Amino acid sequence: MVIGMRLLFLLFPFSFLLLSLTSCSTSDFKKSSETKRSSTHIFKVSPSQGNLVLNRALSDAKNLLVQNENVEILLGAGTYYLDSPIVLGAEFSGTDQTAFSMRAQKNAQVILSAGKKLDLKWSKHSENVFKATVQSGTFDQLYINGERQVRARYPNYDPSVLVFNGFSADAIDPQRINFWTQPAGGYIHSLHEARWGGMHHQITGVDDNGELMLDGGFQNNRASDMHKKYRYVENVYDELDAPGEWFYSKKDSTLYYYPPNNLDLDGATIETSNLAHIIEIRGTADEPVKNINIEGIEYVHTAQTFMQTREQLLRSDWAIYRGGAVLIEHAENIKISNSDFHSLGGNAVFVSNYNRGVEISGNHIYDIGASAISFVGNPDAVRSPSFEYNEFVPIEDMDFEPGPKSNNYPSLSFANDNLIHDIGWVEKQVAGVQISMASEITVAHNSIYRVPRAGINVSEGTWGGHLLEYNDVFDTVLETGDHGAFNSWGRDRFWHPDRAIMDQLAADHPGMWKLDAQKKTIIRNSRWQCDHGWDIDLDDGSSNYEIYNNLMLNGGLKLREGFKRIATNNIIINNSFHPHVWFENSEDVFKNNLITASHKPILNEHWGDEINSNYFLNQGGLDKAKTLGLDSKSLVVAADFVNSEVGDFRLKNNSPAIKSGFKNFSMHQFGVKSKRLKKLAEQPDIPELFFDIDGESKGKTLKLLGAEFKNIETLGEQSSLGASEMKGAMVISVDPKSIAAREGLMVRDLILKVQDLTFGGEDDIDEVNDFLNAYQSRKWRGVLDVVVLRNQKPHMFTIDLLE
Repeated sequence: MVIGMRLLFLLFPFSFLLLSLTSCSTSDFKKSSETKRSSTHIFKVSPSQGNLVLNRALSDAKNLLVQNENVEILLGAGTYYLDSPIVLGAEFSGTDQTAFSMRAQKNAQVILSAGKKLDLKWSKHSENVFKATVQSGTFDQLYINGERQVRARYPNYDPSVLVFNGFSADAIDPQRINFWTQPAGGYIHSLHEARWGGMHHQITGVDDNGELMLDGGFQNNRASDMHKKYRYVENVYDELDAPGEWFYSKKDSTLYYYPPNNLDLDGATIETSNLAHIIEIRGTADEPVKNINIEGIEYVHTAQTFMQTREQLLRSDWAIYRGGAVLIEHAENIKISNSDFHSLGGNAVFVSNYNRGVEISGNHIYDIGASAISFVGNPDAVRSPSFEYNEFVPIEDMDFEPGPKSNNYPSLSFANDNLIHDIGWVEKQVAGVQISMASEITVAHNSIYRVPRAGINVSEGTWGGHLLEYNDVFDTVLETGDHGAFNSWGRDRFWHPDRAIMDQLAADHPGMWKLDAQKKTIIRNSRWQCDHGWDIDLDDGSSNYEIYNNLMLNGGLKLREGFKRIATNNIIINNSFHPHVWFENSEDVFKNNLITASHKPILNEHWGDEINSNYFLNQGGLDKAKTLGLDSKSLVVAADFVNSEVGDFRLKNNSPAIKSGFKNFSMHQFGVKSKRLKKLAEQPDIPELFFDIDGESKGKTLKLLGAEFKNIETLGEQSSLGASEMKGAMVISVDPKSIAAREGLMVRDLILKVQDLTFGGEDDIDEVNDFLNAYQSRKWRGVLDVVVLRNQKPHMFTIDLLE
């Protein structure tokens, strides 16, 4: 109590309240190395008191914690503009009985801002542009009345355009470069050439040939040129030509802004980004920070970090920036809960290196520049690591010891009950939850949607044991391609970029995959939907997975080469199973699944341990499977769902599938569960079940690419189109704002074939279900090559599937 009175005296001039309260909650706990704590010191802070008082509270809390006292910091309502990140080291550790707590006071909206609030004097610069001198530092984000503004860019920002909110192939054409008076400091943002995420380049100047000098491109671990179409340029003064755009000149410390007509600029609240991090919970390998709870806070205004996203992850497509609004490193028993993360330039929460018992729960994460929640270990824990996709360790130099070689990675940690959406507005190789070089991470009851790439991503097999359950993941892979709502790779020690050598390694060293993917990863009881890929995509070597009781709404299930993937009791709507280039003796199993269409194998010579005892919703799908020597015991069953129109795809109890072993699972437990987040969470669009039990689509229309298609059903239709046969998918309507309209499809066009101009092969389109099948098989590629009958002549169209 003497300590408490001394602190009260010291802090009273700052209107800072320190209370010493008897705490019943700690009286029953015991710890052999410590005496029981009988009181909790509560610090109440208000933002009106300034950072000095907050810093003093943290300093005195640290002193109390070192003396084995219980401490809680309560933050009052308002915005705290931080001069530097709040750093909580091992000296801030609580105990196993009572954690050190920092949280919002009851019903208080507490905002921790990494930015600055500016008081500016505006003057007219040109007809539409105002300017003001900024006295303090530089920044890359501008917020006016809480809304993020647009850095001067070409093409202009258009919220109706999905990719980058506007892109143009001529973004860096010579004539545009010649138009710029001061391009140095500008940025080019582009998709990877194969649409595997994004890349970013800073303009450093223009050479004597009039070509841009650039730095960057390292943000994607699969090196490529920038995409020739999907790109835009920003932070170039000469592109300041639209309402809401701004440009900051470092040279003369001047902010230029083009205000909308209805904005009172003099009365507006002006805020900018400043810091990259807000809170750092950072221990050391010898002394981790322990037992801290942070709750009920709003995190805003961090700076962008895309030019620092350069650390390669193990042979995945990813590079990372090891940081975020909240960074947790070398820590145990940390909880970040019931908070909001938005208006951020980079990552939200980054759990880095050694961590155990970290829980990220009950948070709303949206409108951020990069990933939401990341668990990423250190390569020094990995045996014989390789980084870029084509790297490999020669077998004679390989470390054959199983598992990690140090504990410098996250494990036994949780991402639970988080609402994550509208992320990756600048970086595109991002995820709602990212896991790399980690083990036993639980990802449960999260709702994740409107993301440019995966909702949940596992970068490699080190070291497995993850549990993914009750998640609702949809509207994914919106701006990229060849990926999944869930995506994983397994390019571990057994992996080699030359498939023939890898096959030989697998034959010579059976079970080598177990060295890294030691523990089984389970994906269950979740709902998945992907726009330009697969609902669940186990890519390149992903091994040791069990996948059951999942509802897949669009993209189906893909298992590329890997080992011991067991997929049972899943429901796949309007799609099927995609087995790609399997290994011999893979131990893979696909059985007891309800599927809508035929299997879609690519280059498969081996079929694992079992593909059988499945339930097809149409006879054609089963017949095709049997021609591959598969599904001899599988059945065709009616789509006898409880209520498919509202997304209840449980089978009625009298279904033959139920009688022969299929087990219904709940359709009402997907996604967030807390009341606060359930009120905010959106739901996926439920697709109309297209195929009938005969595999035919007569009398049905197909809505795809913003157009509507139907079968030719009468001789009159056939004659009017000039078709030689009563076959094809006829266009009967086209939304003028759709992909179909943009790519030139017209009413009365007849789709005859879908071809693969790049990969070879083709599908004849006899009716609309064939067109849907062909589309679902190829949408991950990003383009669809179709032969269209128009005016009685065939025409080739290459349809770009990105909006």
